[in-house]
Amino acid sequence: MKQMLFKEKYPIYVIEIAKNETTMNSIDAIIEFLKNKIDNHPIAKFIAIFDHMSHTKSFEDGVIVDGLVDAKNLIFCFGKEIPTSKILAVRPRSIGVCEFQDHFELNLLEVPNENLHILTESWIKEIVNKK
Repeated sequence: MKQMLFKEKYPIYVIEIAKNETTMNSIDAIIEFLKNKIDNHPIAKFIAIFDHMSHTKSFEDGVIVDGLVDAKNLIFCFGKEIPTSKILAVRPRSIGVCEFQDHFELNLLEVPNENLHILTESWIKEIVNKK
């Protein structure tokens, strides 16, 4: 995954997966795969799927990047502690899943807990060549 600063302040990670690099043929298949990872993790909690594309299309003046076919967010949380009230600013977590004509793009904001960030990245990377 590529690490970058979005809008010069948000640390995000992004991966593009060509459709010929995975057997998953839709956003829904990818989200179901990731949701299964969350459901089977001892502290992760699935919250919701947000259909970002439908939401944006519902506005007369909504703007959608050229080539985007679909876009959804998988929302979940790893939180088993609230060591400070400030932690709520970075919870819950979201993995953005976007579909373009020839590839998928997955992205996420950096997870504050390094081990959980590495875990989340590993789930996403498993989508490549998933048989």
